[in-house]
Amino acid sequence: MAVNVLILGGGFGGLTAAIQLRKQGFDVTLVSERDYAYIYPISIWIPTREIEFKDACLPLDDIARRYGIKLIVNPVASVDASMGRVELADGSALAYDYLIIAMGADKTRPKGVEHTSSICGRPEAAKDIREQLDGLISRGAGRIAVGFGGNPKDPSAVRGGPAFEFVFNIHYLLKKKGLLDNFKLTMFAPMPQPGIRLGEKAYNMMLSWFDRLGIERRFGKKIKEFQEQAVIFEDGSELGADLIMFIAAGNGHKVLMRSGLPQNEAGFLLINDHCQVKGHDNVFAVGDSAALDGPKWRAKQGHLAEVMARVAADNIKDLSRGRKPAAGYQKHISILCVMDFGNGAAYVHRDDNSSTVRPLPVVGHWLKKAWGHYWKLNKNGRVPRLPGT
Repeated sequence: MAVNVLILGGGFGGLTAAIQLRKQGFDVTLVSERDYAYIYPISIWIPTREIEFKDACLPLDDIARRYGIKLIVNPVASVDASMGRVELADGSALAYDYLIIAMGADKTRPKGVEHTSSICGRPEAAKDIREQLDGLISRGAGRIAVGFGGNPKDPSAVRGGPAFEFVFNIHYLLKKKGLLDNFKLTMFAPMPQPGIRLGEKAYNMMLSWFDRLGIERRFGKKIKEFQEQAVIFEDGSELGADLIMFIAAGNGHKVLMRSGLPQNEAGFLLINDHCQVKGHDNVFAVGDSAALDGPKWRAKQGHLAEVMARVAADNIKDLSRGRKPAAGYQKHISILCVMDFGNGAAYVHRDDNSSTVRPLPVVGHWLKKAWGHYWKLNKNGRVPRLPGT
């Protein structure tokens, strides 16, 4: 009898799990609220018009046909693990032998956040930011504030890297257009040392970039609220801006918070090292949906979501054959990024043993662009997965 695996979420983790399990011969159903996978790491170039929106999208239909995955494009309405049942927004219900939850996360909602735009929220927001930026460039001057927030209930649910990349790319764009002197760029974050989880060397490198490029910093000031064209801090100061790009911290997905599955204080699903949701041997959670255990500097990233997806797939294979799960994700926890700044980049890697920073002038920018093409080709089965990725 065929074993049915149901996967919720068509992002980095869900798509990787679906492909891996189909290669192992399982019947796989993939449920996604969108008909494409969105490549967030390269979306930083949509507002600067270096790529088009479609370039950051991978149609899921193509993947489903290639691997024989049953694709359902429909939001998830509820998850009832006690009944082995998932209900979709159209009222239909799905059963499963094994369930992988890769639905991502919701965002914290600071007061007035509707006055901001984010490149790490709904994909279409990148086009909104592009239009705002186009308007300021047409005007010839403006104030741009770029920031991100944290979640004290789960510090791993922060997305700071894309904010740094965004402000560096905007700086480079304005410099190319000869408009830099007419714009004020400011980076803000409530932490006293935003980005320190990358390691001391990487953090100091970013500070030197800010100083060299003349980008102002407002670090260590807690955000009280956002207003139209202003960030208000708890100390009473404010930061005026014509464009506010703010990446809110992650929070538990609203559907999963109602599921009755075990969660941490922030609403992320509690899992063991095998990515099994605690108390449910046939339910797994990967990526942003899961609460990570590990070092204090741990962070949720796309590469770790893919690692967790492969761990979950391997453990489902073992369980389906009557064996105990053996694969674990915690030994693979690391921070890995190619931080792009428009005309170059820096390779940053941190794990329990070391912290590495390598500046990559010029070539780093093109390496990150090449990675975007590689990722799509790999998921389409046209090139093999590179070792260590």
